Amino acid sequence: MYQDLNKNQASTIDLKDQWNSVLKKLNAEYGNEIFNSWIKNISIRNLDEDVLYFTVPTRFIRDWITSHYLDKIIFFLNKENSQIRRVKINIDNSLTANMLNIDKVSSDDKKTNIYASSSSFSDDWPLDDRFKFEKFIVGPSNELAFASAKRFCTKDINDFNPLYVYGGVGLGKTHLLHAIGWKYKEENLEKSVLYLSAERFMFQFIKSLRQKDTMSFKQKFRSVDVLILDDIQFMIGKVSTQEEFFHTFNSLLDMNKKVIISGDRPPSDLASFNERMKSRLSGGLVVDIMPADYNLRFSIIKNKYNELKDRNKNTLSLDEEVLSFLAKTVTSNVRELEGALNKVYTFSNILGKKIDVELTKSVLKDLLKSNDKRITIDEIQKKVSSYYNIRIDDLISSRRIRTFARPRQIAMYLSKKLTTRSLPEIGRKFGGRDHTTVIHAVKKIDELKENDSKFDEDVNLITQMITSL
Repeated sequence: MYQDLNKNQASTIDLKDQWNSVLKKLNAEYGNEIFNSWIKNISIRNLDEDVLYFTVPTRFIRDWITSHYLDKIIFFLNKENSQIRRVKINIDNSLTANMLNIDKVSSDDKKTNIYASSSSFSDDWPLDDRFKFEKFIVGPSNELAFASAKRFCTKDINDFNPLYVYGGVGLGKTHLLHAIGWKYKEENLEKSVLYLSAERFMFQFIKSLRQKDTMSFKQKFRSVDVLILDDIQFMIGKVSTQEEFFHTFNSLLDMNKKVIISGDRPPSDLASFNERMKSRLSGGLVVDIMPADYNLRFSIIKNKYNELKDRNKNTLSLDEEVLSFLAKTVTSNVRELEGALNKVYTFSNILGKKIDVELTKSVLKDLLKSNDKRITIDEIQKKVSSYYNIRIDDLISSRRIRTFARPRQIAMYLSKKLTTRSLPEIGRKFGGRDHTTVIHAVKKIDELKENDSKFDEDVNLITQMITSL
């Protein structure tokens, strides 16, 4: 029972009436949007001497209310009853379902509508049903990451959080992240799972700032049970986005919610991330995916080939020698290997006959030529940094002083000229910059090369150093 407001005989009804009166004043003070997003989540509990006790669903909501609205709440409460001097807000996790308005739908309905998020997150990426654990080919280079991902989905296991998976492009990180999302949803139907890329996180954060609706953004991301973030390296150079993600990350961990993150490098190598963020990212389990060896590449390409045959119900077949040749030749990453198979398989269908190794070489001549001498953005960054005697962290940082800005533009220019990477991919490798920044760098270097012979010689020398590797 609620205690007496005047330390005597006031009833529970009196306390509720007083609180309802305060709620009306708070609604008038802050408006419907803030009221419904935050204040409506407060449940009154009891009065003990001069302290009124409330409960809210999450720590984040408690902290936000305490920081932004508590003074006004106490002011209005004191107007209703002068005996109330203090307020204490506790956390009641059982209120979370009410806060999120989770409908009690049947298990069958939930199974047929497994998305990366609940319906309120419909503008985010759905989970891809091609990427499940059953379709992930395991080998020595990825078995630890695979085992860790499967264990992470076990309901009662919480001995590492977050899970951080890193590795190069096209090695299977995204596949594992989607697989975790699917598995976790299938075994925890009542839980909400949100998958998105770091780029998408940044886009939604900026959108919320422009629309002056950061509270909805915060509540959305801090109320999920599992957050899966792909390609965190995209946040390099985005200080405000990093800061917002750090608070979201901490809030979820404090509530024992699960967080899975992927990146192209370990947390310690995330340039421009502050040390506390790197420390927290490293505080769970960090696992890497290494480039696949021949046996794993052959298993992957054979499995992919069988999927193509089954999907297209095609009687034509490729020699196993062709599959072996692809696995031996295309070693950069699995994504490029699958792309080579798709091209060969398509030609097989067009020509209406089996393709042997010699014909495969002809079909893939451009790809094979680039594989003979593959130049990476990482190599370009190392050479440019060495030439100008600066650190790679400074090269890809957000610092705009000329000492770093011009070498950065040269490295972007050479990345466009010497690699097959797209503009957005290049931008991401340079601190998560936009593709328009890369375009500007290319134009600027072209202009300087034309008008400054010494500068042109420098760029040509660096180019020769890279291509002679």
